[in-house]
Amino acid sequence: MNNLLEYATKLKEILGLEREPVGVKFLKEKEKQNLKDNYDDVTKTRYCQALMRAGNGEKVMVTSENISCPASAAAFGFKPLPEVLASGQMLYNLGLFATPEAGKKAMEGMTRLNLGDYHAVILSPLRDMEVEPDVVVVESKPEHLMWLSLAYIYETGERLQFNSAIFQATCVDSTVIPFVTGKLNSSLGCYGCRDATNIRDEENLIGIPYKKLNSVVKNLEQLSLKPMKKARAKEAFHSFKKCGE
Repeated sequence: MNNLLEYATKLKEILGLEREPVGVKFLKEKEKQNLKDNYDDVTKTRYCQALMRAGNGEKVMVTSENISCPASAAAFGFKPLPEVLASGQMLYNLGLFATPEAGKKAMEGMTRLNLGDYHAVILSPLRDMEVEPDVVVVESKPEHLMWLSLAYIYETGERLQFNSAIFQATCVDSTVIPFVTGKLNSSLGCYGCRDATNIRDEENLIGIPYKKLNSVVKNLEQLSLKPMKKARAKEAFHSFKKCGE
């Protein structure tokens, strides 16, 4: 799919991404069987780790059999949410929330897919996908995500509203929410992905519905012609600095 290679190349070149943009697709059982030979579906993994691996060039299939994170397993509808998570007790035990009740409220607000609707999720460098993804996830610097967000609203000027509980940042915030809502969503990351992957302190995440990617890339190209160049050159800052000398 040459358009995927083109999109990935332009995103990397314009923004200066160090990781690959990752294509994510949810699969029914038949699709899962057709694609499993091209993906690692054996290695036990958290979803955030699968995203990390795909950003580094690997192709990973996450299923109910190899997923090792109960929160993301529930987010994808692979397994029911364990009571210790639903009650907020685990989040309280981890020190993430002041009370189990606060943790419970955070879990109640998570967007999840219906149990059994999908049987697998594949993650691949966008450039290498054999099928059209549902969501494209970019894990990178806030400046990169800023330009992607602006490209998303370049033609409308609408205000963006990012949805996060600072938990399940990769599986819910960056993947399920864009998939379900059809809207871009960004996340600051969370305890899980910062503990279990090589995401840097200065990196965040953004999920873009694939149906919006063509316009995002096109608008990003326009932004790169003038405003991106000026902002990255810091012309106003250097002028201010010079006046103060």
